[in-house]
Amino acid sequence: MAFPINRMRRLRRTEALRSFVRETRLSPAGFVYPLFVCPGEGVRKEVRSMPGVFNLSIDEAVKECAEVKSLGIPAVILFGLPETKDEKASGAWADDGIVQRAARAIKQEVPGLLIMGDVCLCEYMSHGHCGIVKKVGDDYEIVNDPSLDILAKTAVSQARAGIDIIAPSDMMDGRIAAIRTALDKHGFENTPVLSYAAKFASGFYGPFREAADSAPAFGDRRAYQMDPANLREAMREIELDLEEGADFIMVKPAIAYLDVIAEARRRFDVAISAYQVSGEYAMIKAAAQNGWIDHDRVMMESLLSIRRAGASIVLTYFAKEAAKLLG
Repeated sequence: MAFPINRMRRLRRTEALRSFVRETRLSPAGFVYPLFVCPGEGVRKEVRSMPGVFNLSIDEAVKECAEVKSLGIPAVILFGLPETKDEKASGAWADDGIVQRAARAIKQEVPGLLIMGDVCLCEYMSHGHCGIVKKVGDDYEIVNDPSLDILAKTAVSQARAGIDIIAPSDMMDGRIAAIRTALDKHGFENTPVLSYAAKFASGFYGPFREAADSAPAFGDRRAYQMDPANLREAMREIELDLEEGADFIMVKPAIAYLDVIAEARRRFDVAISAYQVSGEYAMIKAAAQNGWIDHDRVMMESLLSIRRAGASIVLTYFAKEAAKLLG
């Protein structure tokens, strides 16, 4: 019908009406809070480029997890800062590794909280890459297949420590099949795998590399993380990971890749998560600190956009702040 019978503003007049017809809703039940766990005791060191985010010793991480659970957030994801690094990432798969010890402590003190384990090697490798490095003349190569063995060992070690969800983020080919096979072989056939299936080689990761002390010592990660230009390739990556046994998938980063999330939601009947990464968080924090934007409004709008695109799970450093606003 013609104007003025159709007046779209009728249902926008008041907050009560807007809320009543709202299509997309946020809930703390869809958040995952990332934690950076470091050696020591009583350590709570703020990450310079990520205000409100800290490197936490295990005792402090346990306290953080108790608060997370009290806010209705169901899960955390653990990243580890080991005491030492080497060229075979031994800290990643050691039974007494930093993530393994943190998981056991959290399970004991905060029962019922889901723990995701990031399975990647960059934090544990002396060179900061996500796989084994081989010298090729004057250049280098991140070798794929030998790296799979380490990733599989890391996944099994994390599962033994009580981690509920294995989340590989390395982007080696075949890693999901290798991890699934290893988990099943060691009796962890019921442990789900959340694949960072579409992880792009993004400039938005900078603050994370400070937080996790994981910047590459040479080169970059474009030879294994995805080219930001490629949407169709991202769908192929997701398809392959699901065929290899991934239970659900992740798109990373989130805000700059909403089209990837939306296309994945359209094509695949699995739970889809998205990681609102460190650079996306830091930009909002910095602009708000300068008085250029309304922090809470933009924070919530950014999270809503990720949900609206089709992600039912959002990994975000804003999880606690958003949960408090949602009440």
